[in-house]
Amino acid sequence: MGENIDGSQIAGKLKNIFIGKAKTLQDKSIFHKLSLVAFFAWIGLGADGISSSCYGPEEAFRNLSGHPMLAIFVALGTVFTIFIISSSYSQIIKLFPHGGGGYLVGSKLLSPTIGMVSGCALIIDYVLTITISVSSGSEALFSFLPESVQMFKLSVALGGVLLLILLNLRGVKESVVSLTPIFVVFIIMHVFIIIYAIALKAGNFEMVFSETSNQVHSSVMEVGRLGTLFLILKAYSMGAGTFTGIEAVSNGMPILREPRVKTARRTMVLMAVSLSFLVLGLMIAYALYNVHVSDTKTLNAVLFDSVTAGWAPFWSKSFIGVTLFSEAALLFVAAQTGFIDGPRIMANMALDRWFPKKYASLSDRLVTMNGVLIMGISAVILMALSRGSVAFMIVLYSINVFITFSISQLGMVRHWWIERVRLDHWRRKLAVNGIGFILTSFILVSVTIIKFTEGGWITLVITGLFIVLAIRIKRHYFKTTVRFMKVRQKAISDLHSALDQVPFLDQQKVAPVVQYNPEAKTAIILVKGFGGTGLHTFLRVNESFKGIYQNFIFVRVGIVNSKIYRGSDELDHFKDSVREDGRKYVNIANQFGFYGKSIWTIGTDPVEEVYKMVKKIMPLLPNPTFFGGQMVFSKTFIMSQLLHNHTIFSIQKRFFKFGIPIVIFPIKVD
Repeated sequence: MGENIDGSQIAGKLKNIFIGKAKTLQDKSIFHKLSLVAFFAWIGLGADGISSSCYGPEEAFRNLSGHPMLAIFVALGTVFTIFIISSSYSQIIKLFPHGGGGYLVGSKLLSPTIGMVSGCALIIDYVLTITISVSSGSEALFSFLPESVQMFKLSVALGGVLLLILLNLRGVKESVVSLTPIFVVFIIMHVFIIIYAIALKAGNFEMVFSETSNQVHSSVMEVGRLGTLFLILKAYSMGAGTFTGIEAVSNGMPILREPRVKTARRTMVLMAVSLSFLVLGLMIAYALYNVHVSDTKTLNAVLFDSVTAGWAPFWSKSFIGVTLFSEAALLFVAAQTGFIDGPRIMANMALDRWFPKKYASLSDRLVTMNGVLIMGISAVILMALSRGSVAFMIVLYSINVFITFSISQLGMVRHWWIERVRLDHWRRKLAVNGIGFILTSFILVSVTIIKFTEGGWITLVITGLFIVLAIRIKRHYFKTTVRFMKVRQKAISDLHSALDQVPFLDQQKVAPVVQYNPEAKTAIILVKGFGGTGLHTFLRVNESFKGIYQNFIFVRVGIVNSKIYRGSDELDHFKDSVREDGRKYVNIANQFGFYGKSIWTIGTDPVEEVYKMVKKIMPLLPNPTFFGGQMVFSKTFIMSQLLHNHTIFSIQKRFFKFGIPIVIFPIKVD
């Protein structure tokens, strides 16, 4: 079975250069090596929340309509909400230690359909996380550059998304570690400028207090008490982008270092404290310096100009340049959350058959490659269509994330109420999620109503279409499963009638071991698991080639998906189940009076793993024949290639290339 260098090998070498060599699942320490401690989780997952301080407070301040000192009240309300939502998600983390976030909470505590709605909203939200983070980062970067180069802003943003796709195909740990210095610089520069800006005004505290009091009084006189309250609540709602990254930690639990719950809760505390400090500090600074909106600069850039106005030009320009660059870079880091958690939610929904099953599979770098690509491509399309408009995308962003927030809080409220008889502190837990539900629902309704005609309807339509698609996919998988079970039962029944001398298949019965017959032909059957296409193929071989094959070898590749790839214990259990599948096939072959043997392995690419095993066993057997099965439909439909596995045809193509015969039995399910 000699091989010549071909296009696929060249592609493989290029892949190893840019993405990296495959990781081995046999390495016992693989999970420890790839998981994130609290500090790196703060960067990889918390960056989304922290980076929202670059656009959330700005959007809130813009909606105060010339009443800057009201920003202090908005800031206090925002900080309170950050801690409420963070506390509620800490409770979710403890209740669901394997992750899943809003999707799992909605599915388990309310209903699978409500969970699906939450998941669809989250996936769209994570596409927007990528788009808005990179777009906002591009704006921060170009705030420091001259107007003559503003035309390249969108191109830089699109290039940033493409770069992040490549980084995330390499793996989460690699992408996070490479971006750590950026995160550290951002935190240091922003903590410094906030403390420095407030300290400059603190020397004249009485005047600041008097000015604040006068502006609040002036606002009440101008628009009335209810009008002032409305202004504060509107600005608070429009700053909803500030809260959008808080749920990321609960969704990303599987990539955290053990003990995961402890690591996740530490990460949540780090994110809540740092985000609260930045939001409160920036909002107060906006008010104290009465910053004005600019068409070419972000509000933070205007603030930095005001604070450093008394510095020497060189130091002022250098400081602002480094700070804005760190903002831009951190916003690029924040887009990581979309690439980390978006594919994970997609994988969870694929495992529950709301999405095509292929989105739960892993690449040989142990990342959900299909999910990374679909998230990245969707972000590129959205970026191009919206022309990178942060103001437009933040409306879509806020609505979707607060759909998930509200569903999660409602699910937890229901849980604590049901469990109140068994829990001592249920009132306190219920109060946290109850307040969280009230706040998140208020923001959801407010943003939807206020911004409905400015793009809010678009996200509702897109999410609605996504929900309809998920329902159609789920229904198709359900019908396919029912039909396939009927087909399999009929095949077994027909074969039993044709072979009256053979006892009916009994999975529980242990048949006597049959010895290998060197004079007889050998059939090698590629199986996915016990039952399904594997059992059907075995029965069809005996029916179609009666008496020809007396030796059966079952080749089983256990495909490690995102559900299995959660730790060494889960992987060991999976190996045991794969081994047990092979034992069952051997037992069935023995019941028919045939020799049976099972060969198995685990991996992420079934074609490659099968080919490796075949190269080893071919020299040991005289002219074996390979068999496999494939479900086929009388009526093909546009998404059949996406929803169903056609691995056997990829294996056939690989085998034919090297002269290995393989017979594929069609299994009709319509």
